[in-house]
Parts: sequence; structure tokens; C-alpha cells
Amino acid sequence: MSQKPGWLSARGIPWRRGRSRLVYDNPWISVSEHEATAPTGAQAVYGLVSFKNLALAILPIDAAGQVVLVGQHRFPFGDYSWEIPEGGGPKGEDPLAGARRELAEETGLAAAEWREILRLQLSNSVTDELAIGFLATGLAEIDTAAHADDTEDFALARVPFRQALDAAMAGHIRDALTVAMLLRAYHMAREGLLSDALTRAMLG
Repeated sequence: MSQKPGWLSARGIPWRRGRSRLVYDNPWISVSEHEATAPTGAQAVYGLVSFKNLALAILPIDAAGQVVLVGQHRFPFGDYSWEIPEGGGPKGEDPLAGARRELAEETGLAAAEWREILRLQLSNSVTDELAIGFLATGLAEIDTAAHADDTEDFALARVPFRQALDAAMAGHIRDALTVAMLLRAYHMAREGLLSDALTRAMLG
């Protein structure tokens, strides 16, 4: 791992939090409103969406260099989205255990090798949601009940890694975690951070 550059250690004046009130709460998120003082000294009212689970993302790549993608309709944008397998895991649970479960539930697959490759803050101006991404290889089909959530209707596709990456770069794949994970894996392959066999399969 490269040494952290000095500019990353710079710290400014933090926000100061005052009184807060809970506006909304359900099993997955809460919304709170905070009286706050900005780093500039200005007074502000800050709305914060807090997530009760970690966001988990899995990039499954098979021996042929194909990525397993999940297709589903997404409520907020009202459109169809092709994504890598994703889900939520309780914050007290081992993230890898949650990732294994999500991969099995959404794709009917298990992976022999797992590697954490990414941690992200998602939309950190309004939420405290944290994401952890795993590369999953050595894929095998397992006997499991996919589509465990009764609100989910999935389609599955295996596509060459470069085709998935190109679709993301062209704007056809817009899910942030999927784009970030594809770019991270591409960077790792180009920098020699993956096995030679996997790199050859991914980059052709």
C-alpha cells in the first residue's frame, strides 16, 4: 500500500452540533434535524439521514473474467438498474458474513475467495451511510433460495468485465457502488494487485 500523502492529514474547523429532533424512523433509516454551527460560524439547520445497516457490495468475477450482474427495478428513480449484488448488513455483524449472504440470496452463488477492496462514504453531505465492497472469486452454484426478500424481483446476467466497465463509463450503469467497484477492480488489475490469471481473464 502506498504511503499516505501529507495533504490527507490536513484538518479544518469541524461542524458543531446543537439540539436535535427525530423526524422519521423505520427499521432501515432515521431522519433527524439538527441545530448546527458551520465551520464558518454560520448558524444552520441540518437534516441527516442515518442508516441502520452497512451497505455491502460484491463484485463476483468468474474464471472466464465475467462479472455477475443483477437487474432490478429501483423505486426512487423509477427505472431499471443493472448492478453488482448489493444489500445491507447489520452494523454489529461481520461485513463478510453479510456479503456472503447477499451473494447467495441474489445470485445463488458462493465464492471460495473473498477480498475487501473498497470502503466508501455514500452521499456524505446528507447521510452517514458507509459501504464496504468485496471482490468474490472462485464462484460456484449452491442450493439456496434466491430472492429471499419478497419485494425483490431479480434478473441475472454474466458479462465480460470490460463490457461491464465500458457500460459504466458510457453511463448505462449508474449505480454508484457498481461503478466504483468496477473502477477499483480495473485499477487493481492494471497495477498488478490481482493474480495474473484473474487479470488476464478480466482484461483479455
